[in-house]
Amino acid sequence: MTPLKSRIIKHIKTAGALPLAEYMHWCMADAKDGYYANQTAIGSKGDFITAPEISQMFGEMIGIWAAETWDALGKPSPFNLVELGPGKGTLMHDLLRIGNAVPDFLVAAQIQMIETSDKLIKTQKQTLNEYDNITWHKSIQNIPAQPTILIANEFLDVLPIRQYIKTGNEWREHSISLDDNDALIWVLGAGVLEADSLPPNAMNEPDGAVFEISTIREAFIANTSNLLKENTGSAIFIDYGHGKTGFGDTVQAMRNHGFADILKEPGLADLTSHVDFDSLGKIAKETGLNIKPLQKQGEFLIKTGLLERAGQLGHQKSPEIQELLTQQAERLALPDEMGDLFKVFEFGTL
Repeated sequence: MTPLKSRIIKHIKTAGALPLAEYMHWCMADAKDGYYANQTAIGSKGDFITAPEISQMFGEMIGIWAAETWDALGKPSPFNLVELGPGKGTLMHDLLRIGNAVPDFLVAAQIQMIETSDKLIKTQKQTLNEYDNITWHKSIQNIPAQPTILIANEFLDVLPIRQYIKTGNEWREHSISLDDNDALIWVLGAGVLEADSLPPNAMNEPDGAVFEISTIREAFIANTSNLLKENTGSAIFIDYGHGKTGFGDTVQAMRNHGFADILKEPGLADLTSHVDFDSLGKIAKETGLNIKPLQKQGEFLIKTGLLERAGQLGHQKSPEIQELLTQQAERLALPDEMGDLFKVFEFGTL
């Protein structure tokens, strides 16, 4: 039994069933026994691999986007170059390789890394040790008030969600409780989602249907939108999810590059869910920002220059290196790889 599981069992015995959102927060963010405090999440030795770890070309394409966005904003100096949840620092490292080729971009950039894990901050500082214009923060609220370009890759999916299950004429909150042997089990909690928080056709869904909502994701987009509106700028969020609000259970646990039981070993597996970009886009639009049409990751990368960059990197290289670059580009962009599942959500003052 994991240390976190023992604490969760004790909490449930004292306070009752634990809603999924609170369970996810404990599992991922607990300072002592949570996933990010102790586990190696990213890479071949971790539980999953992200696009920046697949190929340098991913971060370089984001670098092209950032440089073009900076130009479109009028080349402000200084400006915030922000990354939320920077992982191992790989994306920013590759982005800055491109930025270094753009006159005055790195001179103007004040790099702001938003990270809550001390363990990951240490890794990021090692990855980015050649740069001295980087500041780390625990919250986006701490960055300077100036034009901002914000990047987040696979950030939203790990933020906790609430699940509601249709039962009769109600949508009851999906929660975690205990059986007679103190094993964690799914139950319907006391919380009920009101009709005005549900899609218009919700009552037509069959019993057992699942609806997911994430107030913390909505808060992040609202805070980001307000920041951009007040200071000008653009944000790009890349994550797996859907472009239209709907129904279904998307929560999953990943461990050792495979799926795991969500309730079995809390604190040892990465818990994520699909992002509802439809609801987030409405929040950004209500703030008065311009929302770009949601793109598939493959479309975005190819349009930005992925194939051309692969050709440059492979020029006069061995057939083995050229084949590796082809495989990397295909994994990032092909529809049946990451190309269609991952979406690119862009909004801002431009």
